Amino acid sequence: MRKSIENLTGRKYTGGRIFPLRGRRKYEIDRYPNEAILGNIDIVTRRTRGNNIKSAIKTVDFASVTDSKSKKVIKSKILQVSKNPANKDYERRGVISKGAILETEVGLAKVVSRPGQEGTVNAVLLNQ
Repeated sequence: MRKSIENLTGRKYTGGRIFPLRGRRKYEIDRYPNEAILGNIDIVTRRTRGNNIKSAIKTVDFASVTDSKSKKVIKSKILQVSKNPANKDYERRGVISKGAILETEVGLAKVVSRPGQEGTVNAVLLNQ
């Protein structure tokens, strides 16, 4: 069952019940988050509004790491997720999201893309 973004029902500050004046709308449908983890690459494509396509990564093993000094992009193997400031649980489970710090073959890199929505893992090499 899909979630809805709009919370039509709830309570008043007095504790009384709020009755919805309308039903849910198709454009209010929200999808469950697609959380990318380490593993052999697995990409899911799904149809969005306007008949567009959105790619999402389920599992990934390589990242495109940009070195800001040499201005080169290196395809590097992801060894592990070192830190994920978005969520402590993501850090424990090894979920790759925007802002996560990855340990790669070329060094530590920070993810700048949104793997669950863009279908790719782009990262910037951190200076050590």
